[in-house]
Amino acid sequence: MNQSKKFSCNCGLNKVQRIVGGKWKLSLLWYISAETRRFGEIKRIFPDITQSMLTKQLRELESDGLLHREVYKEVPPRVEYSLTNLGQQFVPILQSMYEWGECNLE
Repeated sequence: MNQSKKFSCNCGLNKVQRIVGGKWKLSLLWYISAETRRFGEIKRIFPDITQSMLTKQLRELESDGLLHREVYKEVPPRVEYSLTNLGQQFVPILQSMYEWGECNLE
């Protein structure tokens, strides 16, 4: 068997799946990859996600090191999200997934 395809519960594929396995995470990363986004802007683009679920998914992506959260001490407070260096490294994978989906799925 090819060593690069050897399965284990702690292999790289499972590690990635644990990080981006949430229902909205891939879409959020794809949307934020284009440019820094404000929380309100993200909420408007994803109307089917509740505010608490959006906050949860963004916080998890932040704690996993894919997103950077910047809070500006203004009234009202402004919160912006951008990709970290690790998140930027994931963009080519997102691009490949996007292209595969466009070509192969209806």
